Amino acid sequence: MITQMPIAAKLPNEGAVLSQFAALCYRISKKGNPKILLVTSRGTGRWVLPKGWPINGCTPAGSAAQEAWEEAGVRGTAANECLGLYSYQKWRSRRVSQPIMVAVYPMKVTELAVEFPEQGQRVRKWFSPVRAAGKVQEPELARILSGFHPDVLRGSTHCP
Repeated sequence: MITQMPIAAKLPNEGAVLSQFAALCYRISKKGNPKILLVTSRGTGRWVLPKGWPINGCTPAGSAAQEAWEEAGVRGTAANECLGLYSYQKWRSRRVSQPIMVAVYPMKVTELAVEFPEQGQRVRKWFSPVRAAGKVQEPELARILSGFHPDVLRGSTHCP
């Protein structure tokens, strides 16, 4: 088994495809079904996964876990294995967009805090995988969400 190493983030060249890491935050309902936590974006209010830029010294899964804390108040265990990739355009201005490739890491939620860094800027809500898939705009992300079940996961990691 290959162990995921921490990354060293560097500034990319202009026009390059940038990378972000997202946390697919989940819990298991009393009936044994997975639920996925989505948050609203700050700019448009769309439903998204918590995501952000690479953090020096963290694994990709660790970076995703840090974003889950900041954007959704989630604490838990992020798995090392990437569930998949999706892309979107991040608008830098009205005329300039940047292509972003997002790697998605599952994170089992153990705590949902009342107070967290972006609490007044976002709404969070639990959905079934199929309902979560119907709420997001990116087709690749919808496919990842609709097919998600935690039974397929193996390892876990933490950010130092």
